[in-house]
Amino acid sequence: MLHGLAPETLSPGDDELLGFLYASLPKPPVSTFPSLCCAADQETADHVSRLPDDLLRRVVSLLPAKDGARTTVLSSRWRGLWHSAPLVLADTHLLPGGDAGVRPARAGAASRAVTDAVSAALEAHPGPFPFVSLSCSFIAGADRAVLARWFQHLATKGVDVLVFVNRPWPLPGLRLPSSLFSCASLRKLWIGAWVFPDTTTLPRGAAFPNLRELVLGCAVMEDKDLEFVLAVSPVLEILAVAGSQTPVHARLASPSLRRGMFCLSILDEVAVVDAPSMEGLFLWHNRTTVSKTSTTVKIGHAPKLSLLGYLEPGVHTLQIGDTIIKAGTKASTSTTVSSVQILALKLQFGVCSEVKMLPSFLRCFPSVKTLIVQSEETLEPTSKLSVKSWKGTGPIECVQSHLKTLLFRELQGNRNEFKFLTFIAENAQKLEKMYIEVKMGLSRTTREVMATKLRALKSANWASRDCEMLFRTSKVLRGGTIWSIEVGTCLSLDDPLYLK
Repeated sequence: MLHGLAPETLSPGDDELLGFLYASLPKPPVSTFPSLCCAADQETADHVSRLPDDLLRRVVSLLPAKDGARTTVLSSRWRGLWHSAPLVLADTHLLPGGDAGVRPARAGAASRAVTDAVSAALEAHPGPFPFVSLSCSFIAGADRAVLARWFQHLATKGVDVLVFVNRPWPLPGLRLPSSLFSCASLRKLWIGAWVFPDTTTLPRGAAFPNLRELVLGCAVMEDKDLEFVLAVSPVLEILAVAGSQTPVHARLASPSLRRGMFCLSILDEVAVVDAPSMEGLFLWHNRTTVSKTSTTVKIGHAPKLSLLGYLEPGVHTLQIGDTIIKAGTKASTSTTVSSVQILALKLQFGVCSEVKMLPSFLRCFPSVKTLIVQSEETLEPTSKLSVKSWKGTGPIECVQSHLKTLLFRELQGNRNEFKFLTFIAENAQKLEKMYIEVKMGLSRTTREVMATKLRALKSANWASRDCEMLFRTSKVLRGGTIWSIEVGTCLSLDDPLYLK
């Protein structure tokens, strides 16, 4: 940041976006602070060098690139190990002064030094490169030839994981080098703050045949670029779009895609067109263009979709198949997605139109077992909904027959919140746990009123006599959701939405 805009000049939105992106970058799988000790001061024998070559190569591969290269001068025994060990290359480890957390006062000198060091490493080492992170080289428009050479080396010598982030901010309009699309060995790719090239002009054969994870952060791209990447990535399992700088109309058509994530982006539409392997769709803190009043979320062919959120009745227009879901929409085979078992919703309980949409959204997902509802603060006058407004909704299958866990986040004391909680308590026959998370920083008066309402909730006519109510205070000062790209991209987590 010291070589781009000063942090205090950033807007709150840019500050949040960049902080989210940089904090999410994968960490190099090496140790920058190795701890070595000697068993005895008198010991002079070199026992380490007696280890087998395979173990020594493993030791070298766990060192930052600069330190690994220095092992070649230890002795003739070590001379060839660096070249024969896989190389983890992170340009932050090559900053002058040796401290990845401190940047020199002048960006130009640091940029040239780091760029030269990266070029030397890529040229000298035969590969493979299990992990390469390029995030502080400050590549300018005049250095396009340097970038081209870097990706030629990575393509021919083999790179597994690549983190490629353009600094400084703001985005100066540099385009991704077309040679990036020739890195066929890539398994994971994180791109940050770059402009996509015209994908229609890329060489024939440009593809990512082994790519399984793709994260696009603060990228400038057209809809056809995203469709192109999906088309040339036949085994892609994870797609994350974070902080897109251009409006996104995402059409997800991929036989292998298992999870799609869109956060902090200008999102006009996301359509799951044909995704037979998709298990989760995650939407978080997106916004629309000025000309659109809502984001369209379409669910087409996704027979394995089991996790969906956060849907927002006041922000999203939900479409299932050819049917747009409205208040009062009846449940039918054409308006339901029976595979979804974890559903997250976000709404303002003080806005009548959003509360009225809530039953319709719930009816669309009849098999939900875990429901997460996040209450958003609103400055509008509280809408007064009578108890009849919930009793008159008719049966909701997921609530009556399947719901086992409810997590209600950011409870603020709104009467409509308690009417909803009472409705769940009196109708969810299989409910086992109801977690209630109280918003942090409420006034003493509000907390006292809330305590009275919670006691009344406990005395309600619960449909499930064995349900347990658990309370806690929100962990986030201003409310919101604790989430990260790292959590979302971890397929081993069955429930990345439900963070206890």
